[in-house]
Amino acid sequence: MMERPAPGVKVCGIQRVQDAVVAVELGAQAVGFIFWPGSVRFVDPERAREISAALPAHILRVGVFVDQPPAHVAEVARRVPLSAIQLHGSESAAEYSASGCEIIKAFGVSDAFDSSALDALPAQVTVLLDAHDPVRRGGTGRTIDWSIAASVAARRRLILSGGLTPNNVREAVERVRPSMVDVSSGVETAPGIKDAVKLRAFFDALVPFADGSVTRNGD
Repeated sequence: MMERPAPGVKVCGIQRVQDAVVAVELGAQAVGFIFWPGSVRFVDPERAREISAALPAHILRVGVFVDQPPAHVAEVARRVPLSAIQLHGSESAAEYSASGCEIIKAFGVSDAFDSSALDALPAQVTVLLDAHDPVRRGGTGRTIDWSIAASVAARRRLILSGGLTPNNVREAVERVRPSMVDVSSGVETAPGIKDAVKLRAFFDALVPFADGSVTRNGD
């Protein structure tokens, strides 16, 4: 009987020190800061730097950007500092390699989404799948087609996003088997304000994967 490894957890849209600290204490491997001014969860780089300073060194600091100049992104990455850059627009991942950070390329999943297009990405680029929204660029609270996500996760490292909550994350992980799950609105009381009770419930839902009580289908 083969056990499914527990996925990593990224808590995104962090705006407050206390939310980042609680997320990490509960087991988050990564926190996400949104540096796109068009987002209701935007955080100033200096504020992100203060939050980052309160976290252990091993936690991944991910900066989310949308079609922002590579030089600006690299400067923010240096100032915070960031571990990874998440590109949520139409940018080419190759344009941002000079930042020295891991690159995460986000794709919005719609009815017309063709996952085969992802195969052209370099293997070192991590794919994130989210609900398609050309205006909000994430944080919509809408789930995606998990069968599409599962087909991508079978081929490469995948971060699953899009409408994940304490109530559905276990099923999502069972069906998709992502390397990491990304949660934002599903653990909030308001945009950018995380709820400690919801965060704990989210991590509790993943305990069966960590203790080996959830196994592969058919095993």
